[in-house]
Amino acid sequence: MGKETMIEDFNSTNHLNWVAINDGVMGGISESNFQIETDQTGVFSGRVSLQNNGGFASVRASLRESVSGNFEKIVIRVKGDGKTYSLRIRTDQNFDGVAYACSFSTIKDEWTEHEFLPTEFVPTFRGRTLSNVLPLNNLDISHVGFLISEKQSGSFELIIDWIKITRL
Repeated sequence: MGKETMIEDFNSTNHLNWVAINDGVMGGISESNFQIETDQTGVFSGRVSLQNNGGFASVRASLRESVSGNFEKIVIRVKGDGKTYSLRIRTDQNFDGVAYACSFSTIKDEWTEHEFLPTEFVPTFRGRTLSNVLPLNNLDISHVGFLISEKQSGSFELIIDWIKITRL
């Protein structure tokens, strides 16, 4: 196993700045927020609405320093609500650029760890899969985030314990 780099562990003095971005950018009315708890977890929660062509809620954070490519895997530890989420990685500073996404399912009220290989991430832009894009492993990671979509309307809650990368 290679060297691990902690991306986020919600340390009260050194956590990332998380920002919610919902379907309101397209006229939807979904709502979400992100809160850092005293137990050093992050909580992404809210309500997804399919009204007004909506249907997604997301949160993301810029890394303090980009993490260089050639990593083995990204690992997260989360407690979910039984819904499916997407871990999203961005490789440049563009607000609306390419996102590399990988979906994972949660088990209601249980902590689970999910490992993602670089080859499992799909390059997307505004919900569409892209082709002719560099693979994630060759790029520097500058943002990390989570998304709930896929017509999963209603309340949601994802508790994140940590996010880390294992380098080759």
